[in-house]
Amino acid sequence: MGEDAELVPVEIVGVRQHMADDEVVVLLLDPDSELLVPILIGPAEASAIASAQAGIVPPRPMTHDLLRDVLIAVGSGLTRVEITRLEDGVFHAELVLRTGPRVDSRASDAIAMALRFGCPVLCSAEVVAVAGVEVRTTTSEQDLERFRRFLDLVTPEDFSTGAEPEDEGGSEGR
Repeated sequence: MGEDAELVPVEIVGVRQHMADDEVVVLLLDPDSELLVPILIGPAEASAIASAQAGIVPPRPMTHDLLRDVLIAVGSGLTRVEITRLEDGVFHAELVLRTGPRVDSRASDAIAMALRFGCPVLCSAEVVAVAGVEVRTTTSEQDLERFRRFLDLVTPEDFSTGAEPEDEGGSEGR
């Protein structure tokens, strides 16, 4: 990847399966832009990512564990992972080794490796802008209305007793 391309740190939110079409995605979050980048992955990679996030250590090394162990055995390690580009719907990544070399990788494998090394995942700002979807954190109108009713009825004494205020008009939805 060119040195002039801007990279942003992303958080690995986790693996999710869309029940309707049986697709599995790993979700990456750019906390600054509040954009979520979904990457379609296979079930083996999903398992590797989810088990690493859960801290599950298999009795025998799986492929990503084996690669981690080999890198450590040859005196290297992983400095970071970079998701460099999106081409025809395919995310491309690179493993940046501690000894300097960069290794081409599928994004899903790179993420699984980053979790095993505890190293950062960086994503091209352009990829985040193109593939990212807005994170919706807005409160539903119903929740907002319920909170407004609460504010209309609450008194300072309610905070000292811990009891909920009485709704004289009926307490629907509680």
